[in-house]
Amino acid sequence: MAVISVFDIGGSKIASSTVFMAASGRLPSDGVSSIPTPVEDYAALLRTIVGNVPSEAEAAGVSIAGLVNPKAGVVRAANIPCLAGRPFREDLERETGKPVFLINDANAFGLAEASLGAGADHSSVFAVILGTGVGGAVVVDGHLLQGAGMLAGEWGHGPASAMRTGRPLPRWRCGCGQTGCIDVYGGARGLERLHLEFTGRRSCSFEILRDWEAGDAGALETLDIYLDIVGGALAGIVNLIDPSILVAGGGLAGNDKLLRALEQEMRARILTPDQAPSLVAASLPGNSALLGAALFASGELSKR
Repeated sequence: MAVISVFDIGGSKIASSTVFMAASGRLPSDGVSSIPTPVEDYAALLRTIVGNVPSEAEAAGVSIAGLVNPKAGVVRAANIPCLAGRPFREDLERETGKPVFLINDANAFGLAEASLGAGADHSSVFAVILGTGVGGAVVVDGHLLQGAGMLAGEWGHGPASAMRTGRPLPRWRCGCGQTGCIDVYGGARGLERLHLEFTGRRSCSFEILRDWEAGDAGALETLDIYLDIVGGALAGIVNLIDPSILVAGGGLAGNDKLLRALEQEMRARILTPDQAPSLVAASLPGNSALLGAALFASGELSKR
């Protein structure tokens, strides 16, 4: 049984646990703790991680929101500025004396759901993050597809369009530096900005969805455009990689009606609508990124 110390680092908090990787695939844990993320102090961030790695751990798996290069051991995370240009994995390995494996949080989520959650009975899984922004991961036969540039699954950073509704989209700049990425329209903040743009009303994403379900005219207009953008983008994903299921996580994925509407939009726009994969909500508990980090670290450790 491998003992893996796992972390999920976000812009406000770090979740940590110790996961025991049994040969049966069961993943008992000693519970999850949460501590604030020192986003501006790199030395404090290292101390926080190192101080929570128990001596019996064979390795550490670290899930983090941002652009992760597991081979180089570096991270670009806009909400954790102290990581910029730092050899994060190298420093953690030096301080802990243990191998450390970094993974993007969307990849960790996708690996967990494909191995233990809603995608466990499927050979090809596309994980869809519908949170503050959008993200994703590709898992084939239980293996995470990362790609030459570690960018596989980053569907949020292609150009957005609304071809069915024919609505010209505002030219919003994305955090990646490009203009008009799917990410700036497809997440919760994007939905809110679209609603303000097209109705003049400032509402949070949950209020917009509530009004949409109640038949409010403004919310119906906003969601029609949103579904055009996001459902169309998902159709492109399905045509490109042909997954057998799409598993959605993040705050917006908690709305079942939205998922059904996105699936319908996607199904109508793929090449084989009669063979369309289902779009389903994630089935694992909220700390799936920790499980994904454990699975990733355990798999990489076994290769050594």
